Amino acid sequence: MFDPQISEWISQLLRWVHVITAIAWIGSSFYFIHLDLSLKRREGLPAGVGGEAWQVHGGGFYNMRKYLVAPPELPKELTWFKWESYSTWITGFFLIVWVYYLHADLYTIDPAVRALTPWQVPLVGIGGLALSWLVYEGLCRSALGRNDVALGCVLFVYILVAAYIFTHLFSGRAAFLHTGAMIATWMSASVFIVIIPNQKKVVADLIAGRTPDPALGKQAKQRSTHNNYLTLPVLFLMLSNHYPLAWSSKYAVGIVACILVAGAIIRHFFNSQHAGKGSPWWTWAVAAAAIALAIWLSIIGKPGNENLASAPADATPATLAASFDEAVLAIQSRCSMCHAAQPVWDGIAIAPKGVHLDTPESIARHADLIRVQAVLTHAMPPNNITEMTLDERKAVASWLAQKDAVVR
Repeated sequence: MFDPQISEWISQLLRWVHVITAIAWIGSSFYFIHLDLSLKRREGLPAGVGGEAWQVHGGGFYNMRKYLVAPPELPKELTWFKWESYSTWITGFFLIVWVYYLHADLYTIDPAVRALTPWQVPLVGIGGLALSWLVYEGLCRSALGRNDVALGCVLFVYILVAAYIFTHLFSGRAAFLHTGAMIATWMSASVFIVIIPNQKKVVADLIAGRTPDPALGKQAKQRSTHNNYLTLPVLFLMLSNHYPLAWSSKYAVGIVACILVAGAIIRHFFNSQHAGKGSPWWTWAVAAAAIALAIWLSIIGKPGNENLASAPADATPATLAASFDEAVLAIQSRCSMCHAAQPVWDGIAIAPKGVHLDTPESIARHADLIRVQAVLTHAMPPNNITEMTLDERKAVASWLAQKDAVVR
């Protein structure tokens, strides 16, 4: 459809813009959470001011005040922090379409999981995102939404159920990505459908001298709190496509649960600090335990546990050379069509990550990377698109095991 080089540049530019907008959204979000929690009341503040915070940055002093009613003079233009969120979601959606839908056979469809066709992938993916938002919105607006703790617990379980479903429809890489995209959709849609419209109603009421409906602020606050605690888990899920030990584990859903806990508890630490409630250092112990559990689940659940080879007791340079020849044959047969100076796979213009596996020397140089991607996990070839056999993986594992034994 596109020249591979143009395709590569489009992918790079989409990622670049997506990261830029995400930095802007997360940065502004974290800043206002910090500001709101750190506001202090003092005598002498103008009428209607609920609190203020003094800050210093870049050689200047800033006096930030929060008005609970319309100030005596309001400028014609107010700065609304909304496009950071919208732009992040829009660029993220285009990136999913470009990488995971237009190249579904390479990144999303795993025949060992579900034999989807390329046209089914976007229907399932986009449909899943839309349905998840309707469920999330319904839960927040239901009677359950009046109990923040109960709602949080239900949403936690719902995210895990969605992750489980995605892992039984898509490749592990795409499943984690769609789980993150689902949560990000809730977050951005909350800004677009709830937070900004409610803020506009409150501003209009204040300007008109009316008392705003407190339900508007409460509803927006609830969504903002969700966004606050879900930000770090979403970042992990979005970055995980580069790290297969997480999404290739048969306990991938458990890993998602651990990351949800770790990310939320880390945000709780900073929220407490910003609010002047001290530093609950215990949160770091909980986060560390959750991350340690995630690492353990990735290790015991990795596909490579089923076929790792043990080095023979009499491993020698000679036996190592023989096993290396078998590994080279397997790798060149299944990997070098993409990982070469001149890739021949349709749509690949340059070797992924610049890794060349077309010569014995380059294969030996990337031994540790091969171990993670093709032995400990089965991340490569993507979705086993070149049909690398179990015996071939065993040959690679045998070479690596003998290499370790000889080096020792």
